[in-house]
Amino acid sequence: MFPKTNIEEKLNQLRNRKIDPATWRSQVMTIFDQQHADTTRILQTLETVCDTNTNDFNIDALATDRIYHIQQIKKICIDYRLRFLDYTYFKGELPYEAITAIKSLEKTHQTTLSGYKIIAPSKLFKLENADDPLLFVPIGNDYYYLIHKWGEDLHPFRKMMMWFFKSFENLVVLTVLVSLLLTFLVPDGLLSKETTISTQAMVFLFMFKAVGAIVIFYGFALGKNFNTAIWDSTYFNA
Repeated sequence: MFPKTNIEEKLNQLRNRKIDPATWRSQVMTIFDQQHADTTRILQTLETVCDTNTNDFNIDALATDRIYHIQQIKKICIDYRLRFLDYTYFKGELPYEAITAIKSLEKTHQTTLSGYKIIAPSKLFKLENADDPLLFVPIGNDYYYLIHKWGEDLHPFRKMMMWFFKSFENLVVLTVLVSLLLTFLVPDGLLSKETTISTQAMVFLFMFKAVGAIVIFYGFALGKNFNTAIWDSTYFNA
């Protein structure tokens, strides 16, 4: 007895009450064109070298839990052997969610952002020859605002593994530990009939020199450096 409700018709009636059907298509196309123009502008800005160290933010609208000082960023980069560089050096793929986050931030603060920075492992940067990115913009006074994070989290033991590469002293500790391990792996009686403290010391010194030589060769041949020196360097062999 009662006709069924057609949801599409209801949607059309609601739309047509508020919008002129004759101009609806042009309005939609205008919105899409604006979105495309904004996306193109953001991508061009990301790829443009910019020395700005601040952006025009409404401080009251900023999420305080996304604000970080340069010293905090530096410590994390050193601990986990990451780099903090301009986005122009980044060779990874920027997810559309990050662009959406930029648009949302610009709309909220009625501004155009610039000076993008990113935290990521060295392998994700196009570095000059001399596993989760975070996109930042400067807000002034050496503070940065986190816009978007993507990708997978770092290995749970990355900080522990990269501790040995923070400084020369730490690398010496690694060399000593590896030398001790190799010393204990040498079978008894291989170098002498009796295993004494002196023979163990001689084996350790031999292993230490061998491991040290490998470390030095690896470091100089491949141009590696310590975490404290590379965290903000644009050079592969800094």
